[in-house]
Amino acid sequence: MIGRGNTPLALPLRDCPLCPRLREFRNANRADHGDWHNAPVASFGSDDAALLIVGLAPGLRGANRTGRPFTGDFAGDLLYSTLLAFGFAEGTYAARADDGLRLSRCRITNAVRCVPPKNRPTGAEATACRPFLQEEIGSLANLRVVLALGTLAHGAVLAAIGEKKSAWPFRHGAVHQLPLEWALADSYHCSRYNTNTGRLTETMFHAVFADIARILGA
Repeated sequence: MIGRGNTPLALPLRDCPLCPRLREFRNANRADHGDWHNAPVASFGSDDAALLIVGLAPGLRGANRTGRPFTGDFAGDLLYSTLLAFGFAEGTYAARADDGLRLSRCRITNAVRCVPPKNRPTGAEATACRPFLQEEIGSLANLRVVLALGTLAHGAVLAAIGEKKSAWPFRHGAVHQLPLEWALADSYHCSRYNTNTGRLTETMFHAVFADIARILGA
């Protein structure tokens, strides 16, 4: 069982060796784009967060470039505008890690901390990164809701706490009342593909955050 309010024991090393495919891709990007972050992306937000948002993995020209989750790509445009609209962020999002944006009662991380080729991490890579997600969850003493963006993030959260996916199936808009002190909410990922195809609209995304705000009493 994951503890509550424990200080994380470890974070991924800049040259994390756990996933050979991701290490090779990271090194190739360093050679091509020496001024990018090109390393595991740390979480963003304070450790007193009530809401933890778990994404898939850093985007190549988003977090992998800027060093902050969901910063610099389309997914970040929708996510951060929504966080600002619902009071989970303060300031102005300018798609840069130094834009001064602050999160309020919210923290953002990814199931896989390094950018994967074609934005698709493997199950083995999610498993290798699982200890970091476990420590992330365990470090948040005030946690009340985890929002999983997409099926891989949903599965990664459940695996991190020792629950079976079959017991808590992914469904956009669902809020799973787990046998813990926090709930697991689901949303389709806020990727350009999902929004362009109409699978996820801004209205649908806002509805998920409206439910979370009600749970948190915001």
